[in-house]
Amino acid sequence: MLQENNNCVIDTEMRDIMGKSVYIAEKPSVAQEFAKALHVNFTRKDGYLEGGDHIVTWCVGHLVTMSYPDAYDPNLKRWSFDTLPFIPKEFKYEVIPAVAKQFNIVKDILTRDDVEYIYVCTDSGREGEYIYRLVRQEAGVKGKKERRVWIDSQTEEVLAKGLCERIGIDGSKLTHKPTGKEDYVVESPMKDHQIAVKLVLDALTDKDHGVITDIKEISAVGHRVLHAGQVYSDSIVVNEDVKRVIRECFDLGPLHNPANLIGIEACEAAMPGVPQVAVFDTAFGQSMPKKAYLYAIPYEYYEKYGIRRYGFHGTSHSFVSKETIKFANLNPENCKVIVCHLGNGASISASIGGKCVDTSMGLTPLEGLIMGTRSGDVDPAVVQYICNKENKTVDEVLNILNKKSGVLGISGVSSDFRDVTKAENEGNERAKAANEAFIYRVIKYIGAYVAAMNGVDAIAFTAGVGENDVNAREKILSGLTYLGIEVDHEANKKRGENTMISTPASKVKVCVIPTNEELAIARETVALV
Repeated sequence: MLQENNNCVIDTEMRDIMGKSVYIAEKPSVAQEFAKALHVNFTRKDGYLEGGDHIVTWCVGHLVTMSYPDAYDPNLKRWSFDTLPFIPKEFKYEVIPAVAKQFNIVKDILTRDDVEYIYVCTDSGREGEYIYRLVRQEAGVKGKKERRVWIDSQTEEVLAKGLCERIGIDGSKLTHKPTGKEDYVVESPMKDHQIAVKLVLDALTDKDHGVITDIKEISAVGHRVLHAGQVYSDSIVVNEDVKRVIRECFDLGPLHNPANLIGIEACEAAMPGVPQVAVFDTAFGQSMPKKAYLYAIPYEYYEKYGIRRYGFHGTSHSFVSKETIKFANLNPENCKVIVCHLGNGASISASIGGKCVDTSMGLTPLEGLIMGTRSGDVDPAVVQYICNKENKTVDEVLNILNKKSGVLGISGVSSDFRDVTKAENEGNERAKAANEAFIYRVIKYIGAYVAAMNGVDAIAFTAGVGENDVNAREKILSGLTYLGIEVDHEANKKRGENTMISTPASKVKVCVIPTNEELAIARETVALV
């Protein structure tokens, strides 16, 4: 008999099977789907489901990993050219401490005397197969009959979106938006992030508004983290070393990093053993060459304090640059792409083959384009000048440059580009000046990056202004006609979807690519766990 579920076909006819059958998946959510397809009355246990002759379990967190070099020799804890290359005669593996409990559960199941068949339901790729084989190896599985279930369980379907607002202050509110159901709003005090996370988990598992039946279906949590200094150039599963680095970067990201760490630790407390993944906003900029990220100040300040250009909005730039390569059908090895992330916060990146070579934000998000409330590039002496004239401290002036400048500062109207444009259309000259200065700065940066890369294959617009402001795109592109850009004005009227807004005759492809940082974080998380 065949039972179909989400395009998976599972053989539930247990001919000639005397013992029990184990179905081992990567994630609890996938395991649940297998359980549904088997049409068996399962009882939930700690780390698995069991009913009749069937057991369903999972390898969430991958369970087993290759040992680090210091497991072979403590002297290899710090690498050096003298010890490279290091190629052991026999590779060592070990259980990942954070998920050791689940490994022991799986080990006990796979080695049970009453288990005869093991159905390997991990994703049907190299990684999925490897995950199971390492578990089998470390668990010492022998004498069982194994069958491979050929499926790919990964989808990018959104189950729910939500937002916790005003944590720690009056008027706290959770907005939960499950796909295919009505929005669910909870107005309840949230004195800290732990309470907020509990409310989120309660909403996700609510019998009427939820999208999962148990928090054990959550196999990992991805976190956007602002700053990792120069330590991490990729996303990483959080451990104590990762948290230490996040703390050490508090000075570099004083508004974001402390809150990011609080969120991570709140999730750890609510979901013990569930992998937490840090996706760093500065990671994309780590591929910049030294000539792009160094400031022309005494080198000792770079060595002592890590003062350099890092770039921000990295998760968005990484996502959009890669999507642009696919959408515009560019050569992924060497294509030159400029991404314009234009919103209340605004930045531009230049990448070759999807790797960042320059980006407009610097040590902090203050450098670069004119933004909603941020000044962007200014002469550093402006800070001293205002301090002296207004009798203000450096911190006070930096607060002005971050929160009272940009199009707000020039226009005197608003930090919202829509309000500024409305005021311009009503004859407000300062609003007009603000918009023109913003457009000019974008054109100038695009031109600089074309020069830096010695050409450009595609320009992509994203974020609130980039995706939705038709007139802003038209004005920016009108200043780039020297590049041979031809705009499809009808296509440029579209919003909110991947759109080619240049004509087939255009020498540079121009497109609108809506950013999706949540999806980017989810992809990074799935790749690691």
